[in-house]
Order: sequence, then C-alpha cells, then structure tokens
Amino acid sequence: METILISVFPAAPGGGNPAPIVPRADGMSAEAMRELAARHGHESAFVLRPEDPAGADYRFRFFVPAHEMEMCGHATLGASWLLRRRGEAMGASLAIETLSGKVHAFFDGDDVEITQPAGEARGIADPAMVLDALGLTPCDLLPAPILNAATSRVKTLVMLKDVERLHALSPDAAKVKAVCDAIGSTGLYPFAMGAGGTAHARQFPRASGYPEDAATGIAATALYAGLRTLGAAPPRLVVRQGEAMGRPSEINVHAAADGGLRLSGRVEMLEEGQH
Repeated sequence: METILISVFPAAPGGGNPAPIVPRADGMSAEAMRELAARHGHESAFVLRPEDPAGADYRFRFFVPAHEMEMCGHATLGASWLLRRRGEAMGASLAIETLSGKVHAFFDGDDVEITQPAGEARGIADPAMVLDALGLTPCDLLPAPILNAATSRVKTLVMLKDVERLHALSPDAAKVKAVCDAIGSTGLYPFAMGAGGTAHARQFPRASGYPEDAATGIAATALYAGLRTLGAAPPRLVVRQGEAMGRPSEINVHAAADGGLRLSGRVEMLEEGQH
C-alpha cells in the first residue's frame, strides 16, 4: 500500500508533525489502517472515495497507533496538500467527509487551509485534577478558568503564566489519561501567551500511543475558540508547539467571514513510496 510521509506545520528543520498519508486507501480494513499508524508511530490519514459523491470529493479516515479518530487537523491539511501536489485536487476547494462532519479545504496555489466550526468552550468542574496531572499549582496559572474547548475534538486549555513553566512540564501519562476520561477530554493543552497574537503550547493526548504531539491543529482551533470565549482571541492566532520536543512547529488559525475558523500552515515532503 503506497504511503507517503509528509511533515505538517514545520517552523524549522526537523520541526512539524510527521503524517503518513495513504492516498488510495479503498479496500483497507480499519485494523490495517490502525496497524499502519502503529508501525509509523504517528497520526495517519487514509484517503477514500466519498460515501456521498454528490456532496463530497473524498472521505478521510484518521488513525493513531491506539485507535481511530474522528478528525485530525494536521493530517487533513497534509492530505489535501498532497492531493493538490499529485494533480488530484485542481479546483479551488475540496469537500471532505470525516467522522466529525464535512470539512472543506481551500487552495491558493499550493497553499491550503481547512475549515473548522466556530467551536465552544466551558469551564470544568474539578480543575485540581488537571493541575495534579500536569504537576502544577494554581500559582503557575494566570487568572483564567481551565476550559474544555472543542471545534471537532475536546481539548483542555490551561493558561500558564510564562513559557518557562510550560517547557518545564513533565506530566504523568497515567494521570493525564485518567483526568481526560473523567472530564471528557481527548488531551491536555497547556499554553502561555506571547507577544503579537502568539501562543506557545504543548499537547498531551489522552491515549494516542505516544506522550506528546509536536503540532496539533485541532487543539490550536480549540484554543482559538477558548480565547474567543474569554474575549482574548486575536484576529490571527499563531501557535508555537513542539519547541520543548526539539520539533518546532507553527500553526495558524483565524476566524472566517462565516464565523467558523480556518486552519493553515506549511507542509513539506519527507518520504515517498513507503509501504
């Protein structure tokens, strides 16, 4: 099965989140998809014919080593970019079926951005559980609530006082899973705001098969939704992630005219023709 490895959101050499893409995955079983993701150790995207050809161009499925996901922002962006590069997406946009609903990709030359809903955010009942999992105290936080926020998947937003505290985090993976299960989250997303509409963030997933992500598009859009709830969203949000891992990444989010969100960033080829 042809698998192409790309990197999404790289901000420097060695940065970004690698994503194995299978551009023709029709006929693959769900278990075969999960096994491929486990073999590569990264979130993987599988491109299939749409279930409703009249309403969509493609259907994407997403797997991490442990399970299927409803939506993956960086893999959607990367797979759309790859289809464009292969000459299989030559129009101005694509309509894509996902388990979380329809997503659109819009092209400007070889650049691509994808849609996400406006999202929502709300406080959680027991913030102390989140702080314990991250090894933090209330003194490490700015005076803002810990929020469960989502555009496609729920992420838990924790606003730290500074980047130094963020990069020093070394959470307990078992506690991360336990608290995510308790509060209905798919990952903890601590962050610290910088200058000029920039946020520095880290993503600790609930149970993906690895402890941390270098770049998480869905968490970045959830962060925008959370900041908008707090009245603090900039016109364009730049999220710097992966810095503590030595894999610097940059994710861009902005509000669209329809009230939804747009997610974008660099994509680059790593390897072709993997099997």
